[in-house]
Amino acid sequence: MPSGISWVSILVAALATFVIGGPWYSPALFLKPWQRAMNMADTKGGHPVRVFGLAYLFSVASCALLACLMGPDMGILEGMRFGSIVGAAFVAASFGINYQFANRSLAALLIDGGFHILQFSAFGAVLGAWPK
Repeated sequence: MPSGISWVSILVAALATFVIGGPWYSPALFLKPWQRAMNMADTKGGHPVRVFGLAYLFSVASCALLACLMGPDMGILEGMRFGSIVGAAFVAASFGINYQFANRSLAALLIDGGFHILQFSAFGAVLGAWPK
């Protein structure tokens, strides 16, 4: 890990997954359109501890790599911009490739890809804003 990168900032930034994802995939926003796009009648998933725990660990790993790519000198706006670029160019674009082969709809890509662009923007903002 490069010097100047704080594990505390990474652990805090990773929480953006839930701050953004909770409302994003709620009935108030995109739950029903996402379920239709994914051909799901219900979202009965795995055990919540497993699902949320693994989601957080994956978010920590993503934040750690983003922090390494950002380095210690980016501020909040630069971090947000960089995070949105990474979210769009790496994450959402990768979903786009997978969704083409899985024959998923454009709506599914826009919902999931949009979430990850916002998620990585928030990661970058928190990492950029964190005191060095």
